[in-house]
Amino acid sequence: MTTPHNTTPQANGTSATHFDAVVVGAGFGGMYMLHKLRGLGFTARVYEAGGDVGGTWYWNRYPGARCDVPSLQYSYQFSEELQQEWKWTEKYSTQTEILRYANHVADRFQLRKDIQFNTRVTRATFDEATTMWRVETDAGNRVTARFCIMASGCLSSKNTPNFPGLSDFQGQWFHTSNWPHEGVDFTGKRVGIIGNGSTGIQAIPVIARQAEHLFVFQRTPQYSVPARNTPLDPEEEARIKARYRDFRIQNNGKPFAQDLNPPTRTTFEVSEDERRRRYEECWEQGGLGMMLAYADSGTNLEANLTVSAFVKEKIKQAVKDPAVAELLLPDHVYACKRPCLDTDYFETYNRPNVTLVDIRGTGIERITPRGVQAKGREYPVDCLVFATGFDAMTGALNNIDIRGKGHQALKDKWVEGPRCYLGLSSSGFPNLFIITGPGSPSVLANMIPAIEQHVNWVGDCLEYMRKHGLRAIEATEEAEKPWLLQVQTAANATLWNACDNWYQGSNVPGKPRVFMPYVDWVGYVAKCREVVNNAYEGFSLR
Repeated sequence: MTTPHNTTPQANGTSATHFDAVVVGAGFGGMYMLHKLRGLGFTARVYEAGGDVGGTWYWNRYPGARCDVPSLQYSYQFSEELQQEWKWTEKYSTQTEILRYANHVADRFQLRKDIQFNTRVTRATFDEATTMWRVETDAGNRVTARFCIMASGCLSSKNTPNFPGLSDFQGQWFHTSNWPHEGVDFTGKRVGIIGNGSTGIQAIPVIARQAEHLFVFQRTPQYSVPARNTPLDPEEEARIKARYRDFRIQNNGKPFAQDLNPPTRTTFEVSEDERRRRYEECWEQGGLGMMLAYADSGTNLEANLTVSAFVKEKIKQAVKDPAVAELLLPDHVYACKRPCLDTDYFETYNRPNVTLVDIRGTGIERITPRGVQAKGREYPVDCLVFATGFDAMTGALNNIDIRGKGHQALKDKWVEGPRCYLGLSSSGFPNLFIITGPGSPSVLANMIPAIEQHVNWVGDCLEYMRKHGLRAIEATEEAEKPWLLQVQTAANATLWNACDNWYQGSNVPGKPRVFMPYVDWVGYVAKCREVVNNAYEGFSLR
């Protein structure tokens, strides 16, 4: 049945053409935004391209998909009842468990009745005469809303390189971010995987255990630290849940919004033996603690080189073939790319059915009908897996035709890089909010607390506007430009800019090289609070 224009089907059988807010995306950002809007008495409609809730965890079902933030921290904190009732099974949850959690939240708060699934927003246009957003979808919906809220996600626009010959490939190929929901059986198959960032590092050990043979095409060797995943300790869970609210408050004041204590000593304040003991402790503990071994581990190149050397030594110990181990050693410093956690990643290269194909400097020459050609040789494969990541942070926004004042397109304004005040709002686009947008900590923080902080800020802002009879809010250029400079300055004070990475768009050909996330979570939260306390300083309200 074709959906009539100018109506939006609702779960209860009614229809509407106007809402206080339209929300794009039903991942963790869109779900909480909907819940927040309802609680404040605003009408809302959520449009979601997928068939159900979950966002990135709905789409990314590849083998080994797992969160790298501890489960008791990677979860909502807005409801104490929800926190207490949900029981995680592992320290680092799998995709399937996180998706079950997302479904539980949708059911518990009856969110689906205001979400239209299998519907992609194609256009959002600001009408200056009415101060309204006109939103259109690929299902034929045309609705208006005072506010348009983009919860489309930081990692939701997949990056599939345009390899020559891909259309001629006679086998099956898959992208990790759009994995078949029924799963893929690689038994008896020769598989090639391209990409060994955080996704590839999770998928490679699992695929290797099933495939007849696995070829790993590696352009950039990566650092990785063991996750040390275990079943969740019931005693630890009970201890945390007994003081969950205080635990969350404390974490929100720590780096990355996680239970990571910032170190006070620097690398060369201690002896080499003590430094070695500290690195061993971080390695055995697993997780992201290696990034914060010392106060200058992520800011001082000479200090970081000691961390890098330690992790390289661990790689050499894990891989039995010295020649293969040498190929797995990164050329960059530790954590200038996304820090990775793994389970037996390097040990996987000891398997007789795994071949590492080093393509740094040359890349993939072409995809042939029967395999992959690299370094002048064809590697025959039955299946191809692209673990090539995302057009991060801006890709999903640029895929929608968003038009602000003067019919200016957002992607045209951002042609030299995203210009976004606090990652929340862009000048020239009134009443448009972005959840965890460029210029906010987003991917450099625990995502769900970062989402909640943004949603709470937007909710408070809408309530403030209603109380004061205001129709529009818009970031000013005068505030936007210094904030963009602040984001770059903060990144330059760290080693995040010491190599090419997707934080600055280096993985997408033609994308402007601008460091997009803000590196200081604690400082960012304080800044957002200061802006509100100063009557929304940096915004124009009318």
